[in-house]
Amino acid sequence: MEAERRPAQPALKAEIGVLGLWSLAVGLVISGEYFGWSYGWAAAGTVGFLYTTLLIALLYVAFIFSFTELTAAIPHAGGPFAYALRAFGPMGGLIAGYATLVEFALAPPAIAAALGAYIHFQFESVPVAAVGIIAYALFVWLNILGVKQAMRFELFVTVLAVAELLVFMAVVAPGFRLANFMANPMPAGFAGVLAAIPFAIWFFLAIEGVAMAAEEVKQPKTTIPRGYISGILTLVVLAFGVMIFAGGAGDWTRLTAIDSPLPEAMAMVVGKQSGWIHMLVAVGLFGLLASFHGIILSCSRQMYALARSGYLPPFLAAVHPLRRTPHRALVATGILGAIALLSGATSELITLSALGAITMYICSLLALFRLRRSEPNLERPFRTPLFPVVPLIALALSVLSLGVIVYFNPGVTALFLGGFVLALVYYKATASQRAELSVDHVRSTAER
Repeated sequence: MEAERRPAQPALKAEIGVLGLWSLAVGLVISGEYFGWSYGWAAAGTVGFLYTTLLIALLYVAFIFSFTELTAAIPHAGGPFAYALRAFGPMGGLIAGYATLVEFALAPPAIAAALGAYIHFQFESVPVAAVGIIAYALFVWLNILGVKQAMRFELFVTVLAVAELLVFMAVVAPGFRLANFMANPMPAGFAGVLAAIPFAIWFFLAIEGVAMAAEEVKQPKTTIPRGYISGILTLVVLAFGVMIFAGGAGDWTRLTAIDSPLPEAMAMVVGKQSGWIHMLVAVGLFGLLASFHGIILSCSRQMYALARSGYLPPFLAAVHPLRRTPHRALVATGILGAIALLSGATSELITLSALGAITMYICSLLALFRLRRSEPNLERPFRTPLFPVVPLIALALSVLSLGVIVYFNPGVTALFLGGFVLALVYYKATASQRAELSVDHVRSTAER
């Protein structure tokens, strides 16, 4: 039987320490500081979007302090899928797994579009889509080579990306004018604050991808809390710094519909021919690469975990016998992402990814409450502070965000639900396949 042969399959290898996990937590997200968020200014204005970002920063801080309890207690490559499966059974696993896959499969194409936009900013003859597809090919290959090599690269590019954001703030600071930031600050009022939620989420989206690398973390019970908490604090500081300085650099309305807002904002202060601009474009690419690379890693682990448990075709659960990486899931991640990239719909991809993320957050927070009641004796190396207040704050803000995204984006919501219907059809059609793969397999892996 398939279930009997599975233990003989090669497993993922634990190679990630605290510094590597911090770099993954920050690197997964840091592209959100370089692009995507400025679409929120179109909906809310600068001050309106500042309010939106404060609200979403509170959501993410509360969520990460809650989510860390689950990740440290259940270090499983499926992340939210494994938590919901354990708490609510197969249907809970399906909902959380689908939402997580949407988030992590559709965020990289948006980042690939920004990579192309940054290159196109410097070299106008280079097509945006071509850059994105080449990036997919290179980083799928890098991830297949091995997690140790992948994490070394992630640390390198994340440190450079953080340094470059600090340089951006320092260069733009002399040109900052409060009058620029306060020009037409809330054109759509409170409705704009709500409409901009998906783009504030983009500042922090994907930090939860650390959970998908949990089986590859050394000493997960202590490493995961340290990596998560240091990561979210780093990102909060960078998000507000980038947004405020860019908004005061000049006419912020010129940045609301482009995928390269930081070079444009810097150009308002120092001129487009400045060497600082060339450095920002060159080094700033590392921020996009850090997230692109990290999310591809996390997406492939989610595919691998879902396939291993019978929710996706079993061939995606293969692990390379020498590299110990889920090579088929990585290739599938690249193919799916390249197709989405060619749609050219960056804003819609961001919104879809945010919709998947918020759905997954709700599933995970509900799982946290359920497991506190159903498994009080589960070893929890990290416990959510001020429970249940902190997770209740995260849950309330997540439900609010979900309602707002659905209300302002009916077409994207319909696409998201249509995808779930297809996932449900596959789930029903493959019931016998999962019958051979007991949920105990997920439990035993999670409790290693």
